[in-house]
Amino acid sequence: MASTVENDVTARPGDGPLLFARAIDQTGRTCELDWDTVRAWEPKNDGDVMWVHLDRDVDGVDGWLRDGLKLSEATVDALTSNENRPRAFREGNALATILRGVDQNPGANPEDLVSMQIWADPTRVITLRRRRLQAPFDVLAMLEAATEPYTAGDLVTKLVEQMVDRLSRSILDMNDRIDELENAGDDIPVETVLTAIADIRRKCLALKRYMSPQHEALLRIGRDAPGWLSESNRLAIRETIDQLHRYIEDIDVSKESALVLQDDINNKAAAQTNKTSYLLSIVAAIFLPLGFLTGLFGMNLGGMPGANSHQAFWIACACMTGIIVAQLAIFKRLKWL
Repeated sequence: MASTVENDVTARPGDGPLLFARAIDQTGRTCELDWDTVRAWEPKNDGDVMWVHLDRDVDGVDGWLRDGLKLSEATVDALTSNENRPRAFREGNALATILRGVDQNPGANPEDLVSMQIWADPTRVITLRRRRLQAPFDVLAMLEAATEPYTAGDLVTKLVEQMVDRLSRSILDMNDRIDELENAGDDIPVETVLTAIADIRRKCLALKRYMSPQHEALLRIGRDAPGWLSESNRLAIRETIDQLHRYIEDIDVSKESALVLQDDINNKAAAQTNKTSYLLSIVAAIFLPLGFLTGLFGMNLGGMPGANSHQAFWIACACMTGIIVAQLAIFKRLKWL
């Protein structure tokens, strides 16, 4: 069932912004709804719940939220705006939440977080997204496989859990990549390692940018939970808050590990550069007096000693060899070599 749900990611012709909708009765039975039925739906019995998943970029969403659900203009703007920093707020007995989740679609960047807006009251749960997000379809698969009825609080709790749980894969991938770079040693070119480290740091910054306010949003839900969130729902949300807090700590650890690895590479490169410069300085010190002597005896002036001797060249070579040996002995004594 999960694979069928996961592939059903586009609205059907004539269904407007609707991606999927389910009505859940007090026995746990689910019924698929079309867009016309969604707009006319009313609970018939206690425990009846409707869950609607919408594409908020399609025309008709804001009008239905405003006129059909009678939401305030500020709430409609929060649920349909592209300015979607994670947050949560109460409006009477309803709860509005804006969350961010990892985009795990093919070809997506792990740090490219996708937003999902949730509005819920005791009988309706409305989720909205602009880009494809897997979490609602995972929860839908759970709903259709369940034998017990889902309340509005259960749906909100499961959605929050799935949004947070999918972050773990991205964080684990980053940690595995750091371990791989650390264990590779000199097998990977330095440029490749530095590029990978920069990519990891960008991912950490992108995740941290939204995970911290998301943590605050979930705390707000826990502090100001509406009455239709059961005690088990609140316990599950508190556990999700703790889980998200651990993920934020893991992101900080990943960022620090990347910095330590980068510093280690930079220190090795600096040490290699210093070693090379030192060797060049020793070579220059050795050949400095030899260059002076060859320049001095290379002057084409009268009176140069040995100009008329066939042995002068070999004598000069022997003297310069002696100078080199003396220099090497002095450098060794000074522990420069």
